Amino acid sequence: MNKNKATMNIRSLLTCVFTISCLFSTTSFAKTVRAPLAEKRAIFKAAGFQFHHNKWQSECGEPTLELYQDINHDRLPEAIVSSADTGCYGLTGMGFVLLSKTAQGVWRVRYDGTGVPELLKSTGKNRMPDVSVGGPGFCFPVLRWDGSNYRFHRYEYEGKACQIGPP
Repeated sequence: MNKNKATMNIRSLLTCVFTISCLFSTTSFAKTVRAPLAEKRAIFKAAGFQFHHNKWQSECGEPTLELYQDINHDRLPEAIVSSADTGCYGLTGMGFVLLSKTAQGVWRVRYDGTGVPELLKSTGKNRMPDVSVGGPGFCFPVLRWDGSNYRFHRYEYEGKACQIGPP
């Protein structure tokens, strides 16, 4: 076996192991997130899922409520909904929607994308936590809340700055 083929096989194996470990390390496998039924319905609907044949779903699978709590201490809950499907999300295998409940009681999408979310201790505007968006590899984008949207802020791996590509 030549060196390039061996490298490709190792990369394929590592990507597969990473994807499987991410899917099994998400909070949906670790614990059940509790939320009132009416809140779950409102969250899933705001996240773009449809209620069909007695369950919530989309073209990318069934949703899992990963988080339901006040993460920025404004006395209003936030939620993270994930779904897993390599057909939709590629090698990362997971997508997520981060939502906030407004003072008017309406759920609003704050971010919707591919990756494995990790809430960090660092914060943006209104004390919303930065979000590391994990996936295959070793250097992940970190998003920061600017008061209107989560936007790219930096790259980070295990709490340290990193960069993608040549310096």
